[in-house]
This record gives sequence, C-alpha cells and structure tokens, in this order.
Amino acid sequence: MEKQKMYGYIRVSTREQNEDRQRIALLQMGVPSQQIYMDKQSGKDFDRPQYKKMLKQLDGNSVLVVKSIDRLGRNYTDLNEQWRIITKEKGADLIVIDMPILDTRKEKNLLGTLISDIVLALLSYVAENERMNIRQRQAEGIAAAKARGVHFGRPTAGMPDNFSEVRKSWQDKEISLRQAAKACGMPKSTFFDKARAWEQE
Repeated sequence: MEKQKMYGYIRVSTREQNEDRQRIALLQMGVPSQQIYMDKQSGKDFDRPQYKKMLKQLDGNSVLVVKSIDRLGRNYTDLNEQWRIITKEKGADLIVIDMPILDTRKEKNLLGTLISDIVLALLSYVAENERMNIRQRQAEGIAAAKARGVHFGRPTAGMPDNFSEVRKSWQDKEISLRQAAKACGMPKSTFFDKARAWEQE
C-alpha cells in the first residue's frame, strides 16, 4: 500500500503572529516542512489563499494535519462543510493533534466515521457558541456602561464662547443662519440644532 502524503495547515490571526507552536507540532507528526501551508488571518471564513492551494493537493492518498480544530475555522457551518469536503469529496484523512479522537485514519468503518462526524459537530458548535457568548457579553458590558453614563465615541465639541451672542443675533433676525453658523465655526444644521436645544433648556 502506498504511503499517504502528509500535509499540514497553520492559521494564525494577524494579532498572534507566532506560528512556531503549530509548526513544531506538525513537524513532530512527520509532515514535511515544504508541505506545510500557512495563512495569517482570522478564522471567520475559508477565503484563505494558502488553504485553497493546500486543498487542491488533497486526494484519497493524503492526510491533512492541524494542531487544533479552531485552526481550520470557528464558524460552525463552514467548519462542518470543510470537514465534509476534505474527508468525503477529497477522500483524504484528517488528524487534529489536540483531539486524538478526530483522527480519521483510525476506525475506517462506518462507526469510526460517525464518531468523528459527531465529535466535530459538537466541538464546532461549542466553539461558535462561545464566540456568540463573548459577543453577547461585550454588548451587555457596553449597555451597562452606557446606563452608568459612560460615553463612547468621539467627545462632543464644547460650545464656542460667542455662541450665546450669535444665537441671539440670529434669533433677532440680525444675521442669517449661514452667517451665524460660520461665526461659530459649525455646519448650519449643527448650529440650528444647538440653538433649538439651547432654547428648550
């Protein structure tokens, strides 16, 4: 039987930068260094040049090695679709180093395939659920901060010293809206809004 060709895939986000841990793990698994593909970008989708290039190399006599499942991706639907493409369409094996149960070389029967598929579905669901929880916690944190009076975004500019005087001249129709706004260094709409708010106060 012909020996399987080994390929490795590394993904690091632009913030992480350091791919050494993943590369060492792949080399220790016996992946030749020239057959390791790497993308430096987030795992939100599979629009990655090196991943696509690596995918073209895979066939029924290949095995793809990744350090952890989230190196492939974090989106539940996309991750399951890529697993299907690699293992079903390409017929390649897949090894996830940090999760030995996700090694399709073992148990080449229906039960082994079913177990791998179930474990992958569970893991990718947990990964996506955690991402959604993080986003929800961030949104709740922002809402709580706003409720405490914390302001986000650029601070509003203070009123110019001459605003009260210019506003009165405009109100008394001594000057036009355009002249008043120009005198205060504001767009016309901003001057108008602030003048109205001033009246209400």
